[in-house]
Amino acid sequence: MNISNNNHPNIFDLPNEILFIIINKLNIVDVFYSLVDVNERFGQLVLDPLYIENLDITFMTMNSFYDRTFSVHEQVLSSICENILPKIHDQVKKLSIDQHSVERILTFNYSQLYSLTLVNFKDEILFQYLIDYSILRDLMQQITHLNIDIQNDKISELSEMSSNIFVLILSLCKRLINLNFCQLFSYQISSISIYKLPKTSCTSSTLTELKINVAIFNDCLYLLDGNFDCLSKLTINVKQIRYEPSKIYNWRKLPQLKCFSLTSINYTHDYDEQIVPLLRRMTNLEELILFLSVIRVESTFIGGIELNHQVLTNMPHLNKFVFSINTGVLIKNNKIDVPSNEDIQHSFIGREYGQVGSYVHFEPRRPIDEFSFNKVKAVVKSHIYSLPYQFERFLHLNNSFQGGMFIKVRCLTMTDTYPFEHQLFKIISDDFPFLKELNINNVKPQKEKQHSSTLIHFPHLNLLNLFEAHVDYAEQFLVDTNTHLPCLLDLCIEYESLAMVTNNFTNDTTRLYCAKLKGLHIDKPFVRS
Repeated sequence: MNISNNNHPNIFDLPNEILFIIINKLNIVDVFYSLVDVNERFGQLVLDPLYIENLDITFMTMNSFYDRTFSVHEQVLSSICENILPKIHDQVKKLSIDQHSVERILTFNYSQLYSLTLVNFKDEILFQYLIDYSILRDLMQQITHLNIDIQNDKISELSEMSSNIFVLILSLCKRLINLNFCQLFSYQISSISIYKLPKTSCTSSTLTELKINVAIFNDCLYLLDGNFDCLSKLTINVKQIRYEPSKIYNWRKLPQLKCFSLTSINYTHDYDEQIVPLLRRMTNLEELILFLSVIRVESTFIGGIELNHQVLTNMPHLNKFVFSINTGVLIKNNKIDVPSNEDIQHSFIGREYGQVGSYVHFEPRRPIDEFSFNKVKAVVKSHIYSLPYQFERFLHLNNSFQGGMFIKVRCLTMTDTYPFEHQLFKIISDDFPFLKELNINNVKPQKEKQHSSTLIHFPHLNLLNLFEAHVDYAEQFLVDTNTHLPCLLDLCIEYESLAMVTNNFTNDTTRLYCAKLKGLHIDKPFVRS
């Protein structure tokens, strides 16, 4: 490498292979705007066919955890449309655009395009484009891969318009084999309902892979009721798994399905009545992923023996099984035999599950919670999960947590009727190093109020939810001598807790984090002084 006169390395002296690696680490929008005209060599590297074939003209800005924009600055967009796209449009194979740039970007002919990603669209605007904008309609008939992200202010559920968009896409995209409908970003879990639609309106003879969020379990059964002849991989997030009367049958075998992923973050009573019969229909399954929370009454935990007997013995071709299953057993009779964690671990031995993590936790019945049933004296909870842990969410962590390393987890929910102490949060910060969202559900005050001198670090945490937490946890996290939160953007908290921990907004030890908040979510109207 040549060294310039001032003895500093010069980026122009780097070989093309190294420069190309560096360019691939940068956002392509910044690269186009900043490097194309630096010199001829940089221009050739940036416009290399291998680089430009995947063109992502979006740029995410986090205004707060739930408020994110993807638009490119007008000046940058103009430069790309005027100087770059005329040279490369016929070489682009994969394209990502947002709502505000769609008309300017799609004026060019993308003859090799097979994959399109539409990011952060309002449902009514996207629907109108699909109806009226002929360029987009033509592209829909050309592509084989489509990713849809619909902007939603309510967070949890999409409008009927979004269901209509799903149906319209299926009718327009005659060559579509891969569809991701609203599963692009894990912080958005909005769902649609489709099971009441006419069966003939929601079909595809080409689709082989589908990712989708739906409202209830009937929507899942609807998708598997013969509407998609070639569907071999279904990744589905179900908001509520509960019984709903319908004419959809849960008995026909599904021999074409090779991969199935079922996620539901809410507790369900219908695991045995709904989920198990569906899984038994998947006789040729090769990959199974389950993320579930189950309630049972005076029954057993879901363990290795039960999973093997009820599900896996019906799947002779299964070669990958990834799971995280929480079970809450309601205790009405004190004489019930509660299995230990050792019993649960033993149930997986010799059944080719690989390494499994687990823990068991006993809680006396709380006055008001998701387990509030008449004559329930206690709840015993278990959590079993395959290792290494593969999910971005970890739910219902309690004081019986056994520890480990969870580098993929971005969202953690902690729930217990016994207090969470400073030392447990230190363990959490070490075991969940890339955590972005933390929800604490615990109304019990901390007993060890004299916090350790060890400062706890959550270097990536963006959202802290303390709505269902005692004020002690606000003190634990918002006092800068207890916890370090350099990236905190949003705080969810009751007004009384916020006023108490900040001493009516005069406490200097809470000022550091509160002053930087982009979003404050409280239970009553609040006007800043």
